[in-house]
Amino acid sequence: MSSPAPAGTSTSGRPRSKPELISAVPVRHPGRWAGAVVIILVLALVGQSLATNPNFRWDTVRTYILDVLVVQGIGWTLLLTVLSMVLAIVLAILLAFMRQSDNPLFRYVSWVWVWFFRGTPVYTQLTFWGLVAVLYPKLSAGVPFGPQLFSFNTQDVITVGVAAVLGLGLNESAYLAEIFRAGLKSVDNGQMEAAEALGMRKSKIMWRIILPQAMRVIVPPTGNETIGMLKTTSLVLAVPFTLDLTFVTNSIANRTYLPIPLLIVAAIWYLVITSLLMVGQYFIERHYGKGVDNLVPAPVKATQAVTAAHTTQTVVPGEGGHV
Repeated sequence: MSSPAPAGTSTSGRPRSKPELISAVPVRHPGRWAGAVVIILVLALVGQSLATNPNFRWDTVRTYILDVLVVQGIGWTLLLTVLSMVLAIVLAILLAFMRQSDNPLFRYVSWVWVWFFRGTPVYTQLTFWGLVAVLYPKLSAGVPFGPQLFSFNTQDVITVGVAAVLGLGLNESAYLAEIFRAGLKSVDNGQMEAAEALGMRKSKIMWRIILPQAMRVIVPPTGNETIGMLKTTSLVLAVPFTLDLTFVTNSIANRTYLPIPLLIVAAIWYLVITSLLMVGQYFIERHYGKGVDNLVPAPVKATQAVTAAHTTQTVVPGEGGHV
């Protein structure tokens, strides 16, 4: 039985020659450096322009950034956004389920709803809700072509705030219905068939099995729609609703004859709120994306791969060493 060859020699007993090191030359990317220089120069010029141009009137921006009316306008804008999105989400879930129903009447009504509200401008719909009291001064309920049970003035029920929420929410429900329908269709039919084989009701299957899995597809576009809704609230002047952020800043600008700094105030607040919504969207996506590998950011994947490569040791047979 032969003994193992000593280190540094081959199995034939001859000394093993050391491998030559490769003199690797890193790939150069002059275009990247040139692009970075151009971007830095542009940013520097923009920063200098913002800091030195007196027409921006940064002193006026500082004066009105925390003005009481502006802060109240932010509150009303957020309230309109939340209420409209809640109404839109509830209707969108109902419409998506109706579109998936075996009942042709439900499918047709859902399709017509989406067709109408996506096919007409949101400004037109808001204007209609603002004028609904002109079309229907009184709303009543009773037997069709029969006696009237009760009635009330339309203006007492559909106020400007209610009209703004209805106009925004109904319009948004048509877009969210298609998003929800796409999310529901992304779940494999085998999930439904397996749950039915276990004797579960269809409503329970939808709420407990299908919808949680569909949320991975639903959440990202719904977050985008929420951010879009935040900015769409600037159109509620058509109702007319005169308490939102855009209307308040425009009113102050008309009073002070300084439109640019007040536009900057509105833009700053919209950016702040949008940033907070994006942070919330990230955590919601992470919650519903548990167990899905493609939701891990690329830098995290690269760090995990490098760590695994450094910690893994492979034993080469006959060499007595580790790589």
